[in-house]
Amino acid sequence: MQDPGLIQFDDWQNLYASRMESMRTSAVRDLFAAASRSDIISLSGGMPDIRNLPLKTVSKVTADAVLKEGVAGLQYGNTTGREETKQVVCRLMKDFNIEVTTADVTITSGGQQALDLIGKAFIDKGDIIITEGPTYLGALQAFSAYEPAVVTIPFDDEGMQTDLLEAELARLAKESPTGMPAVKFIYTIPNFQNPGGVTMSLARRKHLLELANRYKILVVEDDPYGRVRFLGTSVPALRSMDDKVIYLSTVSKVFAPGLRTGWIIAPRPILAKINLVKQGTDLCGSALNQVIVEHYFNDTDWQGELNKIIELYRVRREAMLKALQDYFPPEATWTRPEGGLFVWATLPDCVDTPQLLSVALEKGVTFVPGDGCYPGGSGMGRSSMRLAFCYEEPESIREAIRRLGEVIEERMELYRTFAAAGVL
Repeated sequence: MQDPGLIQFDDWQNLYASRMESMRTSAVRDLFAAASRSDIISLSGGMPDIRNLPLKTVSKVTADAVLKEGVAGLQYGNTTGREETKQVVCRLMKDFNIEVTTADVTITSGGQQALDLIGKAFIDKGDIIITEGPTYLGALQAFSAYEPAVVTIPFDDEGMQTDLLEAELARLAKESPTGMPAVKFIYTIPNFQNPGGVTMSLARRKHLLELANRYKILVVEDDPYGRVRFLGTSVPALRSMDDKVIYLSTVSKVFAPGLRTGWIIAPRPILAKINLVKQGTDLCGSALNQVIVEHYFNDTDWQGELNKIIELYRVRREAMLKALQDYFPPEATWTRPEGGLFVWATLPDCVDTPQLLSVALEKGVTFVPGDGCYPGGSGMGRSSMRLAFCYEEPESIREAIRRLGEVIEERMELYRTFAAAGVL
């Protein structure tokens, strides 16, 4: 038997599809092993804190999923999802003034599968898609399999800078023989953006939709965090303002990520194509997980439980912002989210966060380097980092930021020394 510790050469390298060359492993997935160590304080993974879920309640709804529904949850199901689960989704969407019927909904295996299905249905090699920059690294990973050209638009405290989006679309239109920008879709996370934590203002949302309609471009609204608001006032969903928007969400941040249950809401012709590619992907999602979701949202005080978790996040967010103020250098900047799970911090250009991570790990801290939240090879985001405040306790968050502050100061002092010596 071959020693599993030995390096294995890949004898099948010439057989893989060319798209594999552009695919990168997820920075967060790579950090999971390190983050699971007892001596590590993890600010990397956006794991919802489900440790306080009422397990007796969850046990009951799980038992009901079997005892009351019989074998329905153990059999194959419809590709689009159970009708009863889609009814739950329709009811949840009314909270956001999104009026849909079950014919407008497809249940997916989490939000991540929804992203992959969007990519599979729309992207050909070389197609242009537009995202915020930085954006959710899982979306970049899902889309990368279909080899798009990703154009990023920076954000500020009001979300995607739609004036820059307008300028980019005008530029692409000039380059196009049709006079219209050859863009397949604009992907955005308007609420508590991952990794930025910022929320798109109402004015920016209106401008985005106006541009999308002017240039006949699809908008994909990814909204896993919309219910996780602990400050401020809600802003209308893009889908509630324009029913041509493709809307994605999940129960991962409001119930349990392990159930891998999300959904796509889209115009019906688009949904028909998505359902077609979904058949080839998984035939159907887990009926049992869907039944559990139905019972949880139909039979429990799920909103009360979510409110408790949101209050935990609020306190942890405050702890992180206070620690950043106390321990990060004055040249650093960071976002101040009103909800969600993340803060985006930007350091002086002399600090390279991918290199910083290895030193931080030695100090017992993980974070996500910013370059992973941009398209591969762009070289952007190397002085930034995503910091998750959702899982660690306030005292641990403060200690982690203190350690990071020390590592950053060491790097900056080294830079100052070289600069003073004229080496740089």
